[in-house]
Amino acid sequence: MSIEVRTLSKNYGAQKALENVSFTVKKGEIVGFLGPNGAGKSTLMKILTTYISADAGQATVNGFDVNTQSLAVQKSVGYLPEHNPLYLDLYVREYLAFNADVYKVAKSRIDEVIALTGLTPESHKKMGQLSKGYRQRVGLATALLHNPDVLILDEPTTGLDPNQLVEIRDLIKNIGKDKTVFLSTHIMQEVEAICDRVIIINKGKIVADNQIENLVHEITTQIIEVEFDQAFDTVLLSQLPDLKSYTQNSATWELIFETEDDRRPAVFDFAQNNGLKTLQISLKSRNLESVFRDKTK
Repeated sequence: MSIEVRTLSKNYGAQKALENVSFTVKKGEIVGFLGPNGAGKSTLMKILTTYISADAGQATVNGFDVNTQSLAVQKSVGYLPEHNPLYLDLYVREYLAFNADVYKVAKSRIDEVIALTGLTPESHKKMGQLSKGYRQRVGLATALLHNPDVLILDEPTTGLDPNQLVEIRDLIKNIGKDKTVFLSTHIMQEVEAICDRVIIINKGKIVADNQIENLVHEITTQIIEVEFDQAFDTVLLSQLPDLKSYTQNSATWELIFETEDDRRPAVFDFAQNNGLKTLQISLKSRNLESVFRDKTK
């Protein structure tokens, strides 16, 4: 296994960041690690990269124990943290040369990672002159310098525009052909486009771990978006069968039902019985976003 986590726990005072977390990642997999803010994603990634230690449990990366073989773990892992630390006054090649010295790799590797990450057009510039997308490329290039078997990427597409998102997505997917990739992100479309499998964590516990298509088939809820012509007392929503929860944005409602049956006829009847008109109504398709909401609400 590239990554193996067994009953890992981590507390920050009275707060449980991780509670008995267990999973494995096989060599060559691209796994998305999802969860709400504060669910424990970054904490777990920092443990796997030996930045912090767990309070209990065991974790290995490439067969190396993160507690007793931290240096071996660091040599075999490429890590891009959420807040990519860069020296903005250094030139791209200068920065990569500095990191090449740290990892004790040949300087020829610098040209290789520049080409691999598409940095060639900007490689003559200082980091402070680069766009957010190219700074992320520098972070990826740094993570790849020592040719690690495992890449751990924490929010690698944060703050990128749509064009940059596509570029970094394609880059990660290409890198994943030869390496194990474990990445966290809040962008569901990125996970669906890149990942083979998804692990979802909520309040420090693993709540889902499966192939995306399998998780979608597990959903037992249904989401209906409907716009009514006027406001009404939310107490009336109790008339809707199997209604689990709802959210309101002006006249538009998102109704979540605990059933696989189509509840649109019930919504139409609800509107008619209460003197409302439905201006528009749609049944949202079941996708990874639906899975995420179902598992973390």
